[in-house]
Amino acid sequence: MPNTTKNIVDIDENLRLLGTAHVSKTSVELVREQIKEFKPDIIAVELCDSRLTALKKPEGIDNEDLLKIISEGKAGMIFLQSALSVQQRKMGIDSGEKPGAELLAAINIAEEEKIPFELIDRNVVITLRRAWHSMGFFEKIRVFEALLFEDDDDDFDLEELLEDSDLLSNMMEDVYQIAPNAGKVLIDERDEFLSGRIQQIRGKGRILAVVGAGHLTGIQKNLNKPSLEITSNLSSLNQQPKKPQWPKILMTAIPVFLALIVGKGIIEGDISELYDAALIWLILNSLLAGLGVLIAGGHPLSVLVGALASPITSLNPSLAAGWFAGYTQLKISPPTGKDAYDFLEFSSLFSIFFKNRVGKVLMVTIFGNLGSSAGSILAVAMISSGFI
Repeated sequence: MPNTTKNIVDIDENLRLLGTAHVSKTSVELVREQIKEFKPDIIAVELCDSRLTALKKPEGIDNEDLLKIISEGKAGMIFLQSALSVQQRKMGIDSGEKPGAELLAAINIAEEEKIPFELIDRNVVITLRRAWHSMGFFEKIRVFEALLFEDDDDDFDLEELLEDSDLLSNMMEDVYQIAPNAGKVLIDERDEFLSGRIQQIRGKGRILAVVGAGHLTGIQKNLNKPSLEITSNLSSLNQQPKKPQWPKILMTAIPVFLALIVGKGIIEGDISELYDAALIWLILNSLLAGLGVLIAGGHPLSVLVGALASPITSLNPSLAAGWFAGYTQLKISPPTGKDAYDFLEFSSLFSIFFKNRVGKVLMVTIFGNLGSSAGSILAVAMISSGFI
């Protein structure tokens, strides 16, 4: 007989969906009870490798990771990921349970009982990149305003959140109102991906799928579709979004333009104007890159390195002044394990951005790059007005 308990859905005798609130103590106990009661052959968990590692090692950002983040230009992505989990982390702290504790409990019990488990969520980096890529400029602004600057004064009961499916649905609708394009990626696409992964492992025995309660309705809807239809979409849902070409084209066009200006000046023998152009390029690049690092609260040496690097790195699309400034900041003021832990907790906006050493390294990198780019574009505009 199908289980009718709220947030426990039996698709058939071999597949049970368990909906949880990622910050609820009750959810942790519910996971333990359901594993004992249902006796699954496989436990499917709404996690990817990256999120599982983060749950097992919450202090997991070390200096080597920061260097990789800087060199791969992922500083902005890390801030987005942290911002998206602000409210959930606050709820977790308030409830005395860390976000994702019930998912980690499912993994730990599976390992203790030697029950095979499957991670069925899409890689969080791919999800974030697809969400970021899907949003327009103003939608991105709304997301950061909502997640970082809105006061969280509403009182709520976490156990009511878990039990009331309508409340969960309303929270999902709030995401769509703030950022409809991101909502499709964060909710609809993941509903489809989770369903496809569950469908892939069906037939291997009794499956208990532990997922966020907000995904229950979407997963049930997708599981009603033909199996081949939802599994065949996994490949496209797992693709990285293509990077926009215009920034690369713009940053490549700048040195080409400057080369043409130099060539024109040499042919016409106008050395004074070449000198003026070089001076404008050096001053604006150095000034704005250094100012960006300064605004981020960088060390004076980081400011100097960013300022000196910018006129050179702006001529090479594969380099960025912020990388050099961020690396300098990392070496001068290396983050501790506590810095990494506090940054991932994201408990105080001011502290994370202006006091935490992990956050400061990332901020120096981002603002150094922004300042350098602004300096290059402004310098080209000024040089153009004088030469053309």
